Amino acid sequence: MTHGERVKEIRKTLNLTLEKFGEKLGVGKTAISNIEKGNRNLTDQMAKAICREYNVNYDYLIYEEGEMFSDLPQTVLDELCAQYSLNDFDKAIIELYVNTPLELRQEVKKKMKEFIQKVNWEE
Repeated sequence: MTHGERVKEIRKTLNLTLEKFGEKLGVGKTAISNIEKGNRNLTDQMAKAICREYNVNYDYLIYEEGEMFSDLPQTVLDELCAQYSLNDFDKAIIELYVNTPLELRQEVKKKMKEFIQKVNWEE
């Protein structure tokens, strides 16, 4: 399988149009189409962008070795934790908050606003 064929397979697996796939990479649908069809070579810069933006395994994309995706986050929360270097305690706090009933969350936000205003006032 060529690089272009693997790019197409990745895009199709993610259920993205040429336009949507390219948008996140900063290129148009024509550029992606040309790579997929083999009219343009997949540059290392583009390969790394695809891997970074779509969690694709570089070895899969370049050498057709290993799994298509690298350690995909299991949830949006896992993705958020990875993006912001949050630890297990941070994750537990967020999970607790989002699983709290709406009325109670309103109270938590009210108290947090008061706390922030107090901290800002004292500075």
